[in-house]
Amino acid sequence: MKRNYLVYLLFILAVQLFNGQSITFISENSGKPLPKVSVFGKDGSILAYSDIDGKIDKKVIIPEQEKFQLIYDNYPIATLSYTDFNNGIVKLNDVVKEIETIVLKNGKPTKYIFVKGNFNAYVTVNNKLNCYADGIVTYIFDNKTKKLKNTYVEQYRMFRLEDPKNERKQTSSWDYDSSLEIPNIKDVGNILDYKTKKNTVIKELKGSQKDQMEISGEALQKKEFAFLGYRFFDAKSILNVSYEKDSKKTLKDFVEFNEISFLKLKHKSEPDYNQLILYTNFYPAELNFSNEKDIEKVKFSTGNSNYKTNYWEDASFPNMQKVFSSFFKDDLKEQQNKK
Repeated sequence: MKRNYLVYLLFILAVQLFNGQSITFISENSGKPLPKVSVFGKDGSILAYSDIDGKIDKKVIIPEQEKFQLIYDNYPIATLSYTDFNNGIVKLNDVVKEIETIVLKNGKPTKYIFVKGNFNAYVTVNNKLNCYADGIVTYIFDNKTKKLKNTYVEQYRMFRLEDPKNERKQTSSWDYDSSLEIPNIKDVGNILDYKTKKNTVIKELKGSQKDQMEISGEALQKKEFAFLGYRFFDAKSILNVSYEKDSKKTLKDFVEFNEISFLKLKHKSEPDYNQLILYTNFYPAELNFSNEKDIEKVKFSTGNSNYKTNYWEDASFPNMQKVFSSFFKDDLKEQQNKK
């Protein structure tokens, strides 16, 4: 009896210790965990990004940052103080906007499926923004296999922070625009195939409006990779894909894509690794069917912007540039528009 009581006490202690190491964001509206909440410090650093269980690591919330701005669905939803995180559970009003209805055009069976929508992508170095891009992109899928055939960028903006030094042996000073990518949504038409793959961890969350899947994998966890004097370590990827509630998770049900890629990098002469993180997000707006796959496109080059319309002024556009500019002001420079 005493042994059972001791085991019970140890279990309770373990649960309390575990919970004390994390903070959980909860939706005030649904009572469910709130994934994909970004926590910004007062200096514009992205300190955390909540997982599918709504959790972040508590140790990243430090008093020196004083005020913390929470961003959800590309909008600020709360500004909190250090003490607001004390009890480990934070309830948030996540009603920013309704899920946009995807416009279905020409639903007749054809050779290709076009998925057109809005994207943003940005790289942080040691949690601070390095470069940012957003725009409009169309993905073309084979209608039979649901495999991605082409990715066509139609318009985009490119932003950089001023004064990258690019010193060869100081990887924290580099401009990482070459790491900036258009969201790679090649698997969204066959997302359930991940359940048969090894070395991936899958979690699911049924929300009040959509169903979400979180798929994660990692590499270089035990040993670094060395190349030309540089060291690479701790590579991870977290993929979040959302579909209509209680759907079959097909292309027609697809409503949102988010991916975060992590890598630690340093030159051999540097004492510590630098944490690089790439965030890519896509929000579909139109689904079209066609037997032709040639559409108007531009070359995505991080050296310039390329747009003909002020697409970012649309109320539904995921304009994270406004969030970043609220911290970095005029230091976040748009690259010249070469329309």
